[in-house]
Amino acid sequence: MGDRVTYALDGRIASIVMDDGKANALSVGMFEDINAAFDRAEAEDALVVLRGREGKFSAGFDLGVLGAGGAEAGVMLRSGFALAQRVLEFPQPVVMACTGHAIAMGLFLLLSGDYRIGVTGADHKLVANEAAIGLTMPWAAVEILRQKLHPAHFQRATNLAETYNPDTAVVAGMLDAVVPADELIPAAEAKAAELAATLNATAHTASKLRAREQTLAALREARERDNADFKALFP
Repeated sequence: MGDRVTYALDGRIASIVMDDGKANALSVGMFEDINAAFDRAEAEDALVVLRGREGKFSAGFDLGVLGAGGAEAGVMLRSGFALAQRVLEFPQPVVMACTGHAIAMGLFLLLSGDYRIGVTGADHKLVANEAAIGLTMPWAAVEILRQKLHPAHFQRATNLAETYNPDTAVVAGMLDAVVPADELIPAAEAKAAELAATLNATAHTASKLRAREQTLAALREARERDNADFKALFP
């Protein structure tokens, strides 16, 4: 998977860990490594537990690349939302262990999972901060936020760049559950094992795609609109 992402298979559960030793910035290389891990999980018909390093799920897009502009920035932006769509469509359940801060694209990736667990009492920040840092929210990001957040929190997170901690994130719909820090990884793995034992894989995939049909259609349209914007900004 490369130096930034590791992959381990235990029975039917694939553990994918993002760890660049820093903020887990989502660069083109990081996206390539994550996609390679999901390729392997799909080939092995595995459920996925995706997590970051301690204290950092992901700080979002690599701001150095974004600030430099050019073709790499455009590829990075397109790759991020393509990965989010892939996770939303992934045939097996994807459990997210939110090990730390989830900011901007890091949050959008987190919200693409089927079940999301965070750390109770932690000062981890979960925020779509585009409106606070002078960026217009991408169309695809709007659709990802819309499909998970409760309506009032959708408006607050999208338009006001409100910052949530793991406990308030459960209320907003960003997370499904919170547990003590030392229980996070075991809880995520236990949830994946529970889903492996209780779900019919074929029915799960078909049901998920039906339930998300409108979201996925809206996301595909949003990505086309974003791609036109990205092409103009980063030729």
